[in-house]
Amino acid sequence: MTENAVSAPRRPALMVLKRLGPGLVTGAADDDPSGIATYSQAGAQFGYGLLWTVFLTTPFMIAIQLVSAQIGRVTGKGLAANITQVAPRWLVLTLVSALVVANTFNIAADIAAMAEALSLVIGGLNHEHALIFAALSTLLQVFVPYRRYSPILKFMTLALFAYVATAFTVKIPWSTALLAAVWPKVNVSADYFLMVVAVLGTTISPYLFFWQASQEVEEMNGKHRRPLRRHPRGGDPELARIKADTTFGMLLSNGVAFFIILTTATVLNANGVTNISSATDAAEALRPLAGDFTFLLFALGIIGTGMLAIPVLAGSAAYGVAEIFGWRATLEAKPDEAVGFYTIIAAATAIGFGLGFTGIDSMHMLVWSAVLNGIVAVPIMAMMMAIVSNEEIMGRFRARTWLIALGWLGTAVMALAVLALLGSFMLGVG
Repeated sequence: MTENAVSAPRRPALMVLKRLGPGLVTGAADDDPSGIATYSQAGAQFGYGLLWTVFLTTPFMIAIQLVSAQIGRVTGKGLAANITQVAPRWLVLTLVSALVVANTFNIAADIAAMAEALSLVIGGLNHEHALIFAALSTLLQVFVPYRRYSPILKFMTLALFAYVATAFTVKIPWSTALLAAVWPKVNVSADYFLMVVAVLGTTISPYLFFWQASQEVEEMNGKHRRPLRRHPRGGDPELARIKADTTFGMLLSNGVAFFIILTTATVLNANGVTNISSATDAAEALRPLAGDFTFLLFALGIIGTGMLAIPVLAGSAAYGVAEIFGWRATLEAKPDEAVGFYTIIAAATAIGFGLGFTGIDSMHMLVWSAVLNGIVAVPIMAMMMAIVSNEEIMGRFRARTWLIALGWLGTAVMALAVLALLGSFMLGVG
């Protein structure tokens, strides 16, 4: 039976779902507990005044993730392996090392937020809950092969809809909110500008680049296919799938960010609560103002998104390190077949869990993670654009002009954001 005969007549919704994969999971993983904290603070501190940032970041996020996915599918190699073709090994090693450190801090903050959220819901000790989450995440990655783990990750993206539902449990002045989103009143202050930078940095993160490129390779190998550049002709259906998958995933990610800012602006900012230091702070603050059901949805969302984000954070670090050293890098392998790869996953998660016992404030870990991610993102984005524009590497699948232009524009915007962030830290220190 031909492909057209199978796909044309029936079950369009099922066909759409089957086309979603790496892009969907990557987009969903961007809304981790750390991201939820950033969006909650944006809504609490500035009300509807920062809703516009979601629309600003969306096209850049789609573009850079499309670049990442195409690099993986066209070359059949992950991002780090490709970057070594356009940059010195020492530079790639430095950038990936910074990525590993940033991801580890992010894992620590996410595990802490998940543990606190579960304690708020059912009681118990934070450290015990943190151990459960860290262990479960590691065991799933190490012992469940990719072909079975991938559907689990896709299923966990449903946790994001908790934040859509949360928005509809409170009374939102839609006309006021939407007007602020499309016609914002810019607040000229250091705090406002820093929050814009924080939202941008939260949305466009290096670990997402590494993860999606490697997941395209995993999908390709799992279906016993060849890299697209080895095909003398065709390939358009694969590029169309990547475009649909990635666009949907990033729209979902930023749509959820929109609803988080919307909810916290409506409830917290409107009631004078303007300082949120974590995702669980936001959940606790919502409880007396919006009720137990809103609180429960928000808290459960933290746990669900964390279970999705931790493997993406640990996995992206492992892919990067393994590719540099030439280790086998696949979630399909058994533990004894990819020892180095799985060691990085376990170590990043274990260290992240251990940081919870050090007494380091989770917000400090998020700040360090944001700074490192910002510094790492710009050169990596520049290298990705160099790769996707290179006909020797990409062959006839060299990116189209519009994608190259949008990707470079996103890189420039990110560079400006990082310079502003570093400048603010220098001024703060001074």
